[in-house]
Amino acid sequence: MSNTDIRSRLTPEQYDVCFNKGTEPPFTGKYHDHKEPGMYVCVCCGAPLFESTSKFDSGTGWPSFTRPSGDDSVQFHQDMSYGMIRTEVTCKVCNSHLGHVFDDGPGPTRLRFCINSASLNFIES
Repeated sequence: MSNTDIRSRLTPEQYDVCFNKGTEPPFTGKYHDHKEPGMYVCVCCGAPLFESTSKFDSGTGWPSFTRPSGDDSVQFHQDMSYGMIRTEVTCKVCNSHLGHVFDDGPGPTRLRFCINSASLNFIES
């Protein structure tokens, strides 16, 4: 898809998060407290990213997951912005920015995928 096509399909916030690596304010995203069963998918390309069964309340204000839906769902990049070293998470299909992953999550993975609601759509099961 062209940049014009993508811009016309996304809200300004979704575009900023996915293509400018923006971050929505905590506790404002539509999925931060969402508890329905289903699949969280990429807002840009529709690729499956996270199953609702891996979602947990981290208290951070963003949707948090213990693992992606599959090995081919997300990819990782070193992020050295803002004077920190973090691991950025992007969609493996379209490379849109999703959020970051941290090693302070619950077992068994001990990971916390901290993901912007603006980068997600939800498909109820």
